[in-house]
Amino acid sequence: MKKVERYFYPAVFTYEPGCEIAVDFPDLKCATSGENDDDALLMARELLGCVMYGLEEDNEEIPAPTPLNEVKTNDNERAVLIDVYMPSIRNAQENKSVNRTVTLPAWLNARALECGVNFSAVLQDALKNQLNINR
Repeated sequence: MKKVERYFYPAVFTYEPGCEIAVDFPDLKCATSGENDDDALLMARELLGCVMYGLEEDNEEIPAPTPLNEVKTNDNERAVLIDVYMPSIRNAQENKSVNRTVTLPAWLNARALECGVNFSAVLQDALKNQLNINR
């Protein structure tokens, strides 16, 4: 099945004096906030990307977005259409680094440190070799 390239979902930005801007995605039942409009928009996009990636990875049903003109708001709220470009989200998740703990004899660790060995690079190269990966 072909994956969706871009998702569009309405978010409700709520403005309260002295508070961050609250951002709620009613269709996705998730929320975030931002210090100002720019920050709130960036946080909304980041959250939308994470949520949609999680739904895709878990093979969960993707809810249909409510049309922007049907989103109900109060006087201190604005409905904003948020979009996220999924190929970049998927790529970032696929290439995300993870930490692993490795156990080495103390003498080997000391010698490697003396020689300025990059442990991560050596482990990556060894794993690629072991798994016959050529990239």
